[in-house]
Parts: sequence; structure tokens; C-alpha cells
Amino acid sequence: MSDWFVYIVRCADYTLYTGIAMDVARRIDEHNLDDRLAAKYTRARRPVALVYEEKCASRSTAAKRESQIKKLSKPQKEALILTASI
Repeated sequence: MSDWFVYIVRCADYTLYTGIAMDVARRIDEHNLDDRLAAKYTRARRPVALVYEEKCASRSTAAKRESQIKKLSKPQKEALILTASI
């Protein structure tokens, strides 16, 4: 079983985008460099910078955690980011 990660990036306009991936570094590169693979949201807000990542045991767990994080307010997300050791 491979590890999945939930991650948060800060966009150039200081908004936050949350996603999941198995290879976070590759995914950040896609957000920044690849018009085909980048999320529509991040394509218009480049560059993005990784500010948080959390390891999850499965894709399902990562998707559930992503959903929880997306429901947080921006101040709550900023507090979560402060706990990160990236």
C-alpha cells in the first residue's frame, strides 16, 4: 500500500488550495508548470508554494481529510499551517 498525502499550497494571490497526491513534489510542479495537469484554480494563481502536507494511510483517508480541511475557515487553515514542519 502506498502513502497518500493531503497538502495545502499558497497561491500567488495568497489564497489557499487543498489537494491530495502520492507524490507531492511532482504535484506542486504540475500546479506550477503544466497547463494540462494543473488544477484550474491554480493555473490562474501561479506560482504556488507548498505550505502544509500530512501523510495518510490510504487514498480514502486522504480524501476524507481533504474534505475536512476544505470546510475550515481561512483562519483555521492558517492555524493548521503553523503546525506544519515543512
